[in-house]
Amino acid sequence: MNRFTLAGALRALPLLASLAAFAADDHPVIPLWLNGAPGSETRRNEPEKVGVHLRDTPIVYNIHNPNVTVYLPTAATATGAAVIVAPGGGHMFLSYIHEGTGVTEWLSQHGIAAFLLKYRLAKDQAGGSTYQVERDALADSERAIRLVRSHAAEWGIDPARIGFMGFSAGGELAVLATMHADAGRTDAIDPIERQSSRPDFTILGYPGIQPDRVTITAGMPPVFMFSAYDDARTSITNASLFLKYRAVGVPAELHIYNQGGHGFGIRDRPLPVSSWPSRLLEWMGNRGLLTAAPVAPAAPAPTPAP
Repeated sequence: MNRFTLAGALRALPLLASLAAFAADDHPVIPLWLNGAPGSETRRNEPEKVGVHLRDTPIVYNIHNPNVTVYLPTAATATGAAVIVAPGGGHMFLSYIHEGTGVTEWLSQHGIAAFLLKYRLAKDQAGGSTYQVERDALADSERAIRLVRSHAAEWGIDPARIGFMGFSAGGELAVLATMHADAGRTDAIDPIERQSSRPDFTILGYPGIQPDRVTITAGMPPVFMFSAYDDARTSITNASLFLKYRAVGVPAELHIYNQGGHGFGIRDRPLPVSSWPSRLLEWMGNRGLLTAAPVAPAAPAPTPAP
């Protein structure tokens, strides 16, 4: 069974059920491109696959029609802020619960519109991937930002308060999205492509990128970073990135917890690292991201992208 045990497959059954539930009206799934992503049009109808990694981590892979799942807060709690969430998985799969649905549900419960991104995988464990991180996965990330911004009024979002959060490989995409952001093309036929791909803030959860690949310049969006000391690689990455942000005057906040390892996500464990969501909420509040009134009431039924 593609290196998964029978017991592991049985543990994946709740994931299958939850994935099926995503089609419900309360969490619409919206393709980033209606006719398929550039270069992937002929594979857009290929079904995604689910499984279990390391005994207890539900995963999704074989992604050829990148999309976002929409988690809107209630109109009564909406702050107008939004966050696109990119799970990690080494570009082989997406850790879909503790770095995905758990995070988007938590955000929406705290008045923040959340969008769970499924991006194309350069090392897809299904095999035979022709995708590249800085071409296809980055294009999906940029498109997700443009898509959310294009629906800002419909979804009750301030178009100037749209953030991008990434875990591990998704953190790499968050960094790349800030480095390669553009203002959009005013002459584009596709109205989504007229939108800016610049996130207004970024959140880096143990990002999987080498610091020497990262160029930070003045004017980049503020950043919130967290990792664990016993995850040597990403704690060093975050510390190095913090110094780069600080050197050019980009506001940055860094939390390195004593224990937690890599890939802890949003799990409720008796460790200080489990408090990072509260620290994030404090940071967003301190930066005024949660106080402005929403643009419009949250809409129940988003329309597909063109």
